[in-house]
Amino acid sequence: METGRISKKEMQRARDWAKDESWVRKKEYEKDAEYLACVQDILDHPVFQSMEQFIQHGSTTCKAHCIQVSYMSYKICRNRGWDFVSAARAGLLHDLFLYDWHTHAKETGNHFHGLTHPRVAMNNAIAHFHITKKEQNMILRHMWPLTPIPPRWKEGFVLLYTDKFCSTAEVAAQMKEQIFMVLWPRQFG
Repeated sequence: METGRISKKEMQRARDWAKDESWVRKKEYEKDAEYLACVQDILDHPVFQSMEQFIQHGSTTCKAHCIQVSYMSYKICRNRGWDFVSAARAGLLHDLFLYDWHTHAKETGNHFHGLTHPRVAMNNAIAHFHITKKEQNMILRHMWPLTPIPPRWKEGFVLLYTDKFCSTAEVAAQMKEQIFMVLWPRQFG
């Protein structure tokens, strides 16, 4: 597996970029014709659109989370000359489990969402979209090390890390908002 070192400048750019997720809200990805050429069929599909109804982390929907992971993975891989098409497509589909994971255990008795959702997402992706074996592996292995087998390709590690990064940022944003609301003096309204 090929690895590349990330410079301090690149790391700071990533931090700055992640501080403001408004590029998702402003749909900056929609202005990137090259990105859209990779993923438009997925973005337009009703199954992908249905992910808007499920909350992923904090107040972020599963759809918004997947777009964020996809676009960030795409940009990293494109900048490095890696397979950005697979990164973009697998990023959109990595959490295509199509249920509310917050209530799933109570409804089904499956208390292992973190372990089982990658296979569910991969099977749903295969059923609804044309995806490559590489993209299947990236979706299936995106929860490593929680799941025992790591991704096979470097683009899979990019997806894995961007997923963790975005998830952490989404939860932290929700926690920051909750803490602010608790600590904000009532007299300031």
